Amino acid sequence: MAFTTKATITTFGGRLLKLSHESPTTGTPMNLNLFIPPTATTASPAPLLVYLSGLTCTPDNVTEKGFLHAHASRLGLALLFPDTSPRGLDLPGEHESWDFGSAASFYVDAARDPWRRHYRMESYVTRELPALVFQTFPELDPSRVSISGHSMGGHGALTLYMKHPGMYKSVSAWAPIANPSRCPWGEKAFGGYLGDDKEEWKKHDATELVKAWKGPLNCLIDVGTGDNFYKQGQLLPENFEQAVKDAGVEGLTLRYQEGYDHSYFFISTFGEDHVKHAAKFLGLRQ
Repeated sequence: MAFTTKATITTFGGRLLKLSHESPTTGTPMNLNLFIPPTATTASPAPLLVYLSGLTCTPDNVTEKGFLHAHASRLGLALLFPDTSPRGLDLPGEHESWDFGSAASFYVDAARDPWRRHYRMESYVTRELPALVFQTFPELDPSRVSISGHSMGGHGALTLYMKHPGMYKSVSAWAPIANPSRCPWGEKAFGGYLGDDKEEWKKHDATELVKAWKGPLNCLIDVGTGDNFYKQGQLLPENFEQAVKDAGVEGLTLRYQEGYDHSYFFISTFGEDHVKHAAKFLGLRQ
């Protein structure tokens, strides 16, 4: 088997698997968590929701604090939690700041040295990892997949959804970095991974990508009004909302949640809504 199982945990009637594997895409070992609901069988495979985590996180943070699997289990929905970057490389500058390098891939395929050989997270998340998961677990349905994420992972979810039309049935995000080419986090990451050409940055920016989107967006976004990163201009959901309106795109639900911050208290509070959002577009009864 391609995966090494590090732990199997029974939770809410299903199985939470802590897995690792050697990735030819990143050239490193990669960790992930996978929740399989109790109803999943090869005869009746479960659809899958991919959750992309934010800056500094591992697959364990949301698994232990977000409790998305509590809601997914009842609906018969599987959950996949990839890591946020390759690990164990010790590239020059990789561990010097919390918002670039280790645990801060921004889910792009890097174009600059020394990152481009290993920091290939778009390819990993959209190609290698799902292929391996569906090959290994026939009780999961490769034809029914949605994507979600928080903060940097919200950026990843929105951009991968729009860059790979048809791959995912819906998208949702908690406090996404919605216009990264115009905020400090994104400018630092894109400059470091992609280079100085800001036209290239636009290819990884949800606010730019939605301008060419066709059809309904099937998108739910929650942002807390007490989120300091929102107040500091790191998230810019209003720019994304305006771009959606200007493009005449339908299917966006953007909610500003009074008083909520950027933490897992916020994620867990609205986790059920995001799981149900995915379930709706994946054809699950609620």
